Amino acid sequence: MIVLTLLAAVLVGLALAVLGGGGSILTVPILVYLAGQDPKQAIAMSLFVVGVTSAVGAVSHARAGRVRWRTGLVFGAAGMAGAYGGGRLAQFIPGTWLLMGFAVMMIATAVAMIRGRRDSAQAKPRGELPVGRVVAEGVVVGAVTGLVGAGGGFLVVPALALLGGLPMAVAVGTSLVVIAMKSFAGLAGYLATVHIDWTLAALVTAAAVAGSLAGGRLAGRIPETLLRKGFGWFVLVMGGFVLAQQLPVMYGVVAAWLIAVGGGAWLAQRKRREMRTGSRPR
Repeated sequence: MIVLTLLAAVLVGLALAVLGGGGSILTVPILVYLAGQDPKQAIAMSLFVVGVTSAVGAVSHARAGRVRWRTGLVFGAAGMAGAYGGGRLAQFIPGTWLLMGFAVMMIATAVAMIRGRRDSAQAKPRGELPVGRVVAEGVVVGAVTGLVGAGGGFLVVPALALLGGLPMAVAVGTSLVVIAMKSFAGLAGYLATVHIDWTLAALVTAAAVAGSLAGGRLAGRIPETLLRKGFGWFVLVMGGFVLAQQLPVMYGVVAAWLIAVGGGAWLAQRKRREMRTGSRPR
């Protein structure tokens, strides 16, 4: 299983280099289902793996001029605050719930990427984005990053490409800077309560970095529309896989919720009936 884990980690690096995201989307399931890690340990370890791999991958994008540094650094700084808070909050939430939330957000983001901007044909490439918008989006995405262990690329890339109007290749390169910053902040929040197998983390990281270096040579050579839709379908498939793994648990949660709602409604109806009966004149 360790061999399969390392081979899959190479795909993590490729995804980060080419798509600017998808690192944690792959890493968390790999560590849970192949390496046998606890969900919270897998989330914490994925933040380390993705943070290091993203930092390495950002170098090749920066050399090719595909990084908006001010946007990336401001987004990343705002996201770090949210990521640390999300990482600390995660200790109060069951790991299964985190994985389900992770999958739902993946699917929602994938649909947005596949659909794209309605005005994409008229949209003009932008330079640095307004600081206020970058800070607001960074805090929200950062909180999600720390909470569910996602490096944020599957949220940062759509935010920069769909909302910010950056070219897809530039959004990919800039997202790696943001991912690295937020991943380390989220990791700091997790390390307060979660223990990591650092030997396994180092091996997986080394394999992911190797994949990132190989994938860096492909980045920028893929048509923008194909890259955006490919990213969306990739995230959609992975989100569906993670959600499918949690379906038995989710069915139980839904059933419990229906029972609670039904029971509450029955008690409320009974109480109203008793009040009406008791209020009638004798």
